[in-house]
Amino acid sequence: MPYQYFLVDRPLPYVAHVQINRPSKLNSFFEAMWLEFKTVFDTLSHDPEIRAIILSGAGDRAFTAGLDVQAASQAGILQQQEGKTEDVARKAVGIKRHVEEFQNCISSVEKCEKPVICVMHGFTLGLGMDISTCADIRICSADTKFAVKEVDIGLAADIGTLTRLPKAVGNFSWVKEVSLSARVFGAQEAYQVGYVSRVLETKEKALQAALEMAELLATKSPIAVQGTKELLNHARDHTVADSLRYTGVWNSAAIQTSDVERAMLSGLRKTKPRFEKL
Repeated sequence: MPYQYFLVDRPLPYVAHVQINRPSKLNSFFEAMWLEFKTVFDTLSHDPEIRAIILSGAGDRAFTAGLDVQAASQAGILQQQEGKTEDVARKAVGIKRHVEEFQNCISSVEKCEKPVICVMHGFTLGLGMDISTCADIRICSADTKFAVKEVDIGLAADIGTLTRLPKAVGNFSWVKEVSLSARVFGAQEAYQVGYVSRVLETKEKALQAALEMAELLATKSPIAVQGTKELLNHARDHTVADSLRYTGVWNSAAIQTSDVERAMLSGLRKTKPRFEKL
């Protein structure tokens, strides 16, 4: 399916590559883009031909510079309308609905049944942090410049960074430092605090590493991979006792898959297992 703001191709069997495709504007987002973004990931989530997804940004300069503030100021909730008065409570309801819709669109990466590998390069600002915190695996090139930029445009980040970043990184003091200051930090600092798992010299090498990783994930049982993503995300947000109980319920159904037998037999026979589409 062709998309207006995203390039989607299939470079390897069972692997999709999604590129944010607005390089002339540093891949910055406006409303039509994040609505299409959800369509892309919801579609891939249910596609039986896909088992792993790579997300990157087109062009050399940015994964995404975040929200297109100019476009947002001309339309939508940030638009300033002189002389217009509106009941504060009713305006708040409209803003709340807008933010929830925006959150749901970006959260489609986290909700996607398939593992998502986010490859960042260049500017990864604001919404770029929101998007990447939703991904399952994050890698970047050495030139990546990160920032939680929202305080510099007069608001607290509200699309997911402040919720997910403290859970992705073990240093809460560092999270508050970068979120309150909006300072730019680089790839090595992101690696040191555990935000990314790998730093490669260039965007091309980072994409190649992501392809190799996605190819490996695509050889695994799709039942097992989907379950692992689901249970890890549940464990992040719940107590140990709750997660153990949920795991038991999940696997009471999932463990009955024929994939278990295929995987065990392939190990004994020293062959590569082949799994049915999901």
